[in-house]
Amino acid sequence: MAASFPAPTQSAPRLLVVDDDDNVRQPIAKFLQLKGCRVDQVSSGEEALQRVAGETYDLMIVDLVLPGMSGSEIMRRARELRHDLLIVVLTAHASAESAILAVKLNAVDYLLKPCKSEDLYLVIARAMEERAQQLRRQHLVNMIGDVMDALRDPSESAPAPRASASPPPLESMLELVRDKRMAILHTRPPHTVELTESEISILVALMEQPNQVLSVNQLARSVGYVGMDKWTVENVIRSVVFRLRQKLEAGPDAPQLIRTVRGRGYFFSPA
Repeated sequence: MAASFPAPTQSAPRLLVVDDDDNVRQPIAKFLQLKGCRVDQVSSGEEALQRVAGETYDLMIVDLVLPGMSGSEIMRRARELRHDLLIVVLTAHASAESAILAVKLNAVDYLLKPCKSEDLYLVIARAMEERAQQLRRQHLVNMIGDVMDALRDPSESAPAPRASASPPPLESMLELVRDKRMAILHTRPPHTVELTESEISILVALMEQPNQVLSVNQLARSVGYVGMDKWTVENVIRSVVFRLRQKLEAGPDAPQLIRTVRGRGYFFSPA
């Protein structure tokens, strides 16, 4: 039995169908609306990007061959506008180049026309369920981190920064005020952000050893997270790093201060 979304409401998935062929686009949009989705449809890349820039969509279905702007370019620019936008490619003109780009942009699926509407719908339903599971896991990780923060006594759990190894300034741009749990970004204008105890402990650990990669376990020890399983430790630390980037980085999706070394950990880049 196929899964089904609820009747169209504010909580129903919001989809954007991008295809210049009315005979393809309109039946798809109508079918998905009958399945309970909120669906908008456009016939060009320019219209699609305008919609993505101004509205919040869960998923975009895009053809690769469109007048004016290719589907590949639409995917790339849409991802820049909305990094969490799910993308499904639906095309009659498959190519190795577009397939590789779809993989790089983490497209949900790459479907060939003609495609049964029910098959397309099942792809969308699976993608939305996976997204919901990811959000639930992230919510759980955030809750664990919040509980750990609440249970910790900062004066006992987290090692105090050594006087001889105080965090170096980022070209006088980033200043930490640990006793007030604040970071001051000396930008124009200056910007002050509040940090949790976990966030400032991890930031201190990274800044004490600039350009040196620290593993998740090393960072966990600096915060005082002990006795947790590997999955929980990794996800809690990733959650804290994510929040730090949201607060400190000009572009969280392309961080300049807190860098990732895949498979090894994180390092602080002062330059």
